[in-house]
Amino acid sequence: MKTRITEVFGIKHPILLSGMSWISVPKMVAAVSNAGGLGILATGPMNPEQTRMAVQEIKKLTDKPFGANVSLIFPGASENAKVLLDERVPVINFSLGKGDWIVKAAHEYGGKVIATVVNARHAQRAQDYGSDGVIATGHEAAAHGEMVTSLVLIPSLVDLLEIPVVAAGGFADGRGLAAALALGAEGISLGTRFMTTQESPLHENFKHLSIEKDVYDTLFSARFDGIPCRVMETPAAHRALKRGLNLVAAFSNSREIATMLDIPYFKLFVGVLVSGLKNAKQLAYMANAFKAFRIATEDGDNERGLLPVGQSTGLIHDNPTVAELMERMVAEAGAARRRLNRALK
Repeated sequence: MKTRITEVFGIKHPILLSGMSWISVPKMVAAVSNAGGLGILATGPMNPEQTRMAVQEIKKLTDKPFGANVSLIFPGASENAKVLLDERVPVINFSLGKGDWIVKAAHEYGGKVIATVVNARHAQRAQDYGSDGVIATGHEAAAHGEMVTSLVLIPSLVDLLEIPVVAAGGFADGRGLAAALALGAEGISLGTRFMTTQESPLHENFKHLSIEKDVYDTLFSARFDGIPCRVMETPAAHRALKRGLNLVAAFSNSREIATMLDIPYFKLFVGVLVSGLKNAKQLAYMANAFKAFRIATEDGDNERGLLPVGQSTGLIHDNPTVAELMERMVAEAGAARRRLNRALK
């Protein structure tokens, strides 16, 4: 299978691992890259030293291309991006911020950059920065999509842009891969489907829930982390939706984040205050969500934890290895193509 994405990134299959905090760890990244896709490391919960160690671990686990992401709204993200550039990571994925400086620096050593976007304005800006492609996140996706579904968002951005578009949101099998290619995308990015694989560090409690849940079993709201966000429907998710922002908890949780990212708390606190009321409120939401996402992922706590999942959780019925899943998806995409060829004669 050959698309512009496979050629730009030097991979066998046009399938990317979404960079998910506490999920897209070095072992998971390497598994996807070794299976012919592009694994993307999530650096959100890491400080610069941890990011460097993770990148170096991936280099020991695979000789294939891989990537790493930075969500530029997060504290410490710029420092992590500088580590990725220093380590000459082959592909850098940025989101939620101005990434022109990342594009410039990565291109100087021959690296590639792909931006995650949710609308035409962000996509056009990423192209103007010189990005090598965009990951377009539709409404069906886990975590942060907007209101336009993948079926409409993908072809609209394909028509708008000259750079390749990777589809994200609602894709979990080879039929979805074939559909994305039919819409003009050059590949797909998977988060929810890759969560439930043998190599995924997601707690077994949530792997079982991911298999049990239906396509209707998610909730979408800005009351989880301050940005429109989709999570698995659980009693904890309903309580969080009803409660909204808890400022007392945010104060405590922000201290944990400062420790986790190795940032002096006073520096983090002042930085949040001077960023403006709107951004401070957003970061307060994220402080609470960060903890809820972590305890779901690592501890399997479905009483207090929240797990971002897409509607495609209803398409998950097993827990294969990454290699088995990739092989199956490629075979399914081929079968879908043959069905279309017969239908379109």
